[in-house]
Amino acid sequence: MKPVDPILPGATIGVLGGGQLGRMFALAARALGYRIHIFSPEYDAPAGQVADEETVAPYEDAHRMREFASRVDVVTFEFENVPSTATEVADSCAPVRPAGSVLHIAQHRLREKTFLEKHGFPVTPFRRIGSRDDLRVAAQDLGLPAVLKTAGFGYDGKGQVKLAAWGDLDAAWDKLGGVEAVFEAWVDFEKEVSVIAARGLSGEFKAFPVFENAHARHILDLTFAPARLVPGAAEQAVEIARGIMTALDVVGLLTVEMFVSRNGTLLVNELAPRPHNSGHLTIDACVTSQFEQQVRAICGLPLGSTDLRAPAAMANLLGEVWSEGLPRWTDALTDPGVKLHLYGKAEARPGRKMGHLTTMGSSIEDAMHRVRVARSRLLRSTHTESR
Repeated sequence: MKPVDPILPGATIGVLGGGQLGRMFALAARALGYRIHIFSPEYDAPAGQVADEETVAPYEDAHRMREFASRVDVVTFEFENVPSTATEVADSCAPVRPAGSVLHIAQHRLREKTFLEKHGFPVTPFRRIGSRDDLRVAAQDLGLPAVLKTAGFGYDGKGQVKLAAWGDLDAAWDKLGGVEAVFEAWVDFEKEVSVIAARGLSGEFKAFPVFENAHARHILDLTFAPARLVPGAAEQAVEIARGIMTALDVVGLLTVEMFVSRNGTLLVNELAPRPHNSGHLTIDACVTSQFEQQVRAICGLPLGSTDLRAPAAMANLLGEVWSEGLPRWTDALTDPGVKLHLYGKAEARPGRKMGHLTTMGSSIEDAMHRVRVARSRLLRSTHTESR
């Protein structure tokens, strides 16, 4: 295979999506000397605020998409709910990395699980659901409890319903609007972990330390690294991620979320062909952040070290932190090891990711304690009570 020339600093990277992942990617890319052009349907999006240029248009606008892609040297994306047809238009003008074919699989739960099962990767037993009858048959075959999820466009717990008993089936089907869905057998899992890895143009592969994730109301609440796993499990998780990236021929970043069952078995839950919320601590705690690694991978540069400097933890800041007024930033930062990252979003809403805190510690427990304390200090009621 003929070597592909790297895209060097000074070139322009196009990003589909204007959210916080694009913002942090843009900051990392600019530190390396690249220019950033954002394509987003929303004006003044978090990524657009720090980009060199911003195109505001619907992803379905083929003319604007072609115009955008013709002015950049490579295209990537910061979230997977971009229509795959948009990447096809962009690819006619500039290379898209990861490829649109990867996006097409990862943005649709049924295609994703079918691909994983076909290639021998461990997944939860599942069935395609296209009707009420399909739902009843699946419940009979795989049992209850279970989870019913829309086949496409779901994240942070959206588009899914737990099925505890037979009486839940009809209401769940109605709640999802009768769209194509996936029935997943219930997994009695001990924890969720994620592997974020990069693969370059030559097939070079590097993974970050495995992250352990804790959720609240289906939204990531806290992540820490390294994950607490039995010997050999972290290496197995990384090899699963390597295999998936090879099978998909990913050039760029891929996040593989996995369940760890109570008997220690790893099951792939979801794929995200982009940086991930659970990898935010890499900005402060790893030699190379996930965002810089994405830049390196899609531009054909050598991949950076993924070494963890010390045990670290990250706590999400959701809109609820603003419920009592302006958070007490000064109080949270009284711990000199705490790092604050805000995303430039003007309106704080419940469940909306507004920023995050990270810290390193002498141990996982120390890092988690410090970041939780820092977050609690943001709230006025907590601050008052502590006095």
